[in-house]
Amino acid sequence: MEYVLAITGASGLAYGVDILKKLPSKKVLIISNGALEVARYELKGRVNEKTLKSYADESYDEDDFGSPVASGSHKYDALIIAPASMNTIGKIAAGISDNLVTRVASIALKERRKLVIVFREMPLSTIHLRNLLTLSEAGAYILPASPGFYHGPAKLEDLLSFVTSRVFDIIGVENKLIKRWGD
Repeated sequence: MEYVLAITGASGLAYGVDILKKLPSKKVLIISNGALEVARYELKGRVNEKTLKSYADESYDEDDFGSPVASGSHKYDALIIAPASMNTIGKIAAGISDNLVTRVASIALKERRKLVIVFREMPLSTIHLRNLLTLSEAGAYILPASPGFYHGPAKLEDLLSFVTSRVFDIIGVENKLIKRWGD
C-alpha cells in the first residue's frame, strides 16, 4: 500500500502531522510552501521541514513535477490533503494543476483513486461550499477537521486521533485510535 499525504498552507497543520506519523508505510509527503510558513506559526519550532520529511518514506516539494507521483502511471492507494487550504480546494475544483499537490489531486480524480480532503476553515463562504460540493460530486471524500467528543477526549492528541481515525477508516487502514461509539 502507498499513501500520499499533501500538507498545504492552512491552519490545522497538526492534523496533517498526526496523519503522517500514524500512516503505515509506504508514505509519500508533499509539502507546500504555504505549509512551511504556517508551521513556523502553529508548531513554534517543534516540527520543521526536516522533521516532517523524516516521518515519510519519500517527500517532495510542491514544485517538483519530476516526482513519480506527478504521473498518472504511478500507482498509489489514496491521496490525503490535510490540512487543505481553500486556495488548494478551489484550484482542484476548477481543474487547475499548477503545483504538485493540485496535479496529484487531478490524477486521483481522473484515475478514480481515493482523494480525502481534510479542511479546517470556518466560516465557509458560498464559494467554498460550491468548491467542496464539486469535489464531492467528482468522487472526493470531504472531511471537515471537526473532531467528535463522544469518545471522551482528555487532551489535544485525542482530538487529533479522532480526525486521523476517520481518515484511516475511509482509506481502509485498520486502527484503534479512538473509542468508537458503542464500545
